[in-house]
Amino acid sequence: MAGLAGLVAGLPLWLTYLFLYTPVVVLVAMSFNRSESPYQWGGFGTGWYGTLARDDEVLRGLANTLIVAAGATVLSTVLGTLLAVGLARHANRSRLLHALSVMPAVLPDIVLAIGLLAFYSMVSATLGLHSVLLAHTVFGLAFVTAVVRTRIAHGDPSLEEASRDLGAGEVSTFLRVTLPGLAPGIVAGALLVFTLSLDEFVIAFFTAGPQDPTLPIVVYSMIRFGVTPEINALATVLLTVSFTVVIAAQRISRLAEAS
Repeated sequence: MAGLAGLVAGLPLWLTYLFLYTPVVVLVAMSFNRSESPYQWGGFGTGWYGTLARDDEVLRGLANTLIVAAGATVLSTVLGTLLAVGLARHANRSRLLHALSVMPAVLPDIVLAIGLLAFYSMVSATLGLHSVLLAHTVFGLAFVTAVVRTRIAHGDPSLEEASRDLGAGEVSTFLRVTLPGLAPGIVAGALLVFTLSLDEFVIAFFTAGPQDPTLPIVVYSMIRFGVTPEINALATVLLTVSFTVVIAAQRISRLAEAS
């Protein structure tokens, strides 16, 4: 009876997981469909992945996405780390500044996208990969700041005090003591930003130029005329990359908390 009660109690949880992940499992399975129809199984095959690898539009969108994701990751990681350290050292009690530091992460994407587009129009900036890169840096910076701040909160400030007592300067202490201690949080934040930038659509759609579409924009233009097995293959690849990076970021965060 106890086992049956536990099964009944956990039924809503398993039904929720079933509802959430059944479409994902179906999508992955249909990406290996040999048939040209995305809704009828025609046998196992990997031909659509070969078609995907030969699609010039998809490859160009992938290249643009990787450029934006890599650039936004570097900028967000550097600026977010410096912001987190600055807030911890000089504005630790300011709730307003802490709230402002994470505001881009909690704002709806559509609001942030319209605001960035309005800003670009106000300063007469051209749209292209550079505008998408800066836009992704804005919201990525907030995520890095939040992750690094958590690492700082679990750190030992006495190590920095000991370094300064032994004659090390501020820069030397930061490079030799603070930065190595924050490294797990910095890496986790960087991986998180890379994943978010890789899959982000709304902000890129508003801030990208027509000549430089990112991969999510290319996918959107393809599915407007219907879902094809090629789309399923592309979605499976993106899902695999995102899943791998997110798991790596979570693993690094747990190791950082345990250390």
